[in-house]
Amino acid sequence: MPQSVDVVDFFKPSKWALDREETTFANYGWSNKDMDPVPLRLRTWTTWNYISYWISDATNLAVWELASSMLAIGLSWRQAMPCIAVAYGIISIVMVLTGTIGARLHVAFPVLNRSSFGFWFSYFTVFSRVILSMFWFGIQTYNGSQCVYQMLKAIWPSIANMPNQLPVSANITSSGLMCYLLYWLIQLPFLFVTPHKIRWLFFAKGVLTPIAWLAMVIWAFVKVPASEGLFSQHATIEGNYFSWAWLSAMNSALGIYASLSVNIPDFTRYAKNERAQYVQPFIIPIAFTLCSFVGIAVTSAGIQLYGEVLWDPLLLIDRWDNRAAAFFASFVFALTTIGTNISANSLGAGNDMTALCPKYINIRRGQILCAIIGGWALCPWEILANATGFLSFMDGYTIFLGPFAGIMVTDFYLVHKGRVDVPAMYDPSGRYRYTGGFNWRAVLAMIVTVAPTLPGLINSINPAINIGYATHLFDIAWMYGFVVASLVYYVASRLFPAHDTYVDALISADDAMPIDKQYEKERKSPIETMQSGTEGEDKKSVNVETTEVQV
Repeated sequence: MPQSVDVVDFFKPSKWALDREETTFANYGWSNKDMDPVPLRLRTWTTWNYISYWISDATNLAVWELASSMLAIGLSWRQAMPCIAVAYGIISIVMVLTGTIGARLHVAFPVLNRSSFGFWFSYFTVFSRVILSMFWFGIQTYNGSQCVYQMLKAIWPSIANMPNQLPVSANITSSGLMCYLLYWLIQLPFLFVTPHKIRWLFFAKGVLTPIAWLAMVIWAFVKVPASEGLFSQHATIEGNYFSWAWLSAMNSALGIYASLSVNIPDFTRYAKNERAQYVQPFIIPIAFTLCSFVGIAVTSAGIQLYGEVLWDPLLLIDRWDNRAAAFFASFVFALTTIGTNISANSLGAGNDMTALCPKYINIRRGQILCAIIGGWALCPWEILANATGFLSFMDGYTIFLGPFAGIMVTDFYLVHKGRVDVPAMYDPSGRYRYTGGFNWRAVLAMIVTVAPTLPGLINSINPAINIGYATHLFDIAWMYGFVVASLVYYVASRLFPAHDTYVDALISADDAMPIDKQYEKERKSPIETMQSGTEGEDKKSVNVETTEVQV
């Protein structure tokens, strides 16, 4: 009987409620320790941490696959490289603009977004981000499972002959599903690393991964000289089709980190100061363009060696006879995929789900939910079945992310000019309630930008539906969304200003209540608190007496 009672209690919501903490803004009931502004002692990220972060993120499978898939759709390397450089240059500028907001306010994306979208409408952006993070988590986990397969194959080649019990239409084999489960279990413990400590994983990635990538590009040029491989590769498309294919490829490059450009405050809020993350516009275009070149160079060599476009590097490694090289390369790709999956996906989902349900979910629990739902329910092997499907998936969700970023940047820098009220972001009845919790200016900007791109999204899902030239707007969805949403939001905010949201100067969390002092107070025993209070009264008495003598 007692055991059955314990089982019933286990499923009660109260059993899973987080312990109530006397955090700065939890009094409103809309925050917990993970959602509070970052205290001074946890603002530990330096410029070098952000450099290692972006170098490690640049050397991930998605960057390689995107660059290589541009060859698969008919672009030459000479056409793909400028496309990549321009895309990452644009996204790096947006990255530092949104990142500065987090570094200045020390709050996460789900919280600061309330100041521009309205307290309740911001939940639409947060929920969208949760879904996108889960999709990306599944995709990166699938990429990691391919690494595990190549590592096992290098040790036990017989795994290649493992009987497949799944149909061809499943787009995954029995051995692939086994490796997927193994990789999912391997990365699970890393989800318990706290955000301010995860920077050490990026450092390890930033050291090991470039070595492996450099070795692979050397291998490519040794096996196939540039004059016979890379430099001899030409475009297979031309004319008007080429122009739109180029723009679509650039939109896909923007799509890889369009999601992170919105929620980069989740990481910059841990910066020691604003200047620590100013390096992003310099390191992002350089690191990502170089890493994309490696992917294109090796893929070009693969075309000459194997007669097909192996846009996935794991498919290339699968052709290698050197088992030691295959194991090392696969291990490094597995490591970098773990880091990218945690930093760009599970942590983002953890922050977003914490904002959605702060009473029951913290960042750690959010990451676990992301691993379960994103890792298994979304079937990432279906998305990655071919290069065209991969690019379509990347394009698809940029129709929302461009407007999100545009509205955030425009509101903070042009409308409110950096003068916002951080404590009010935690109050559903505060100044950022707007009209019923919705900032109609943001709603208008979203409708104007997203609606015209929906036909293109439908066509990408079902090409049989002919929408004519409307599909071209979808090819530039992120750029169109960012520019038009910014313009519409700015004009609406200037013509119909929300006067209640304006303040004369920035009201930061530190101004409202020094967070470190609050935590020091929590750590004191009741006796120490009474003693400190008595000392304060004694000092006050002394000050009064001194004042009276002076008078």
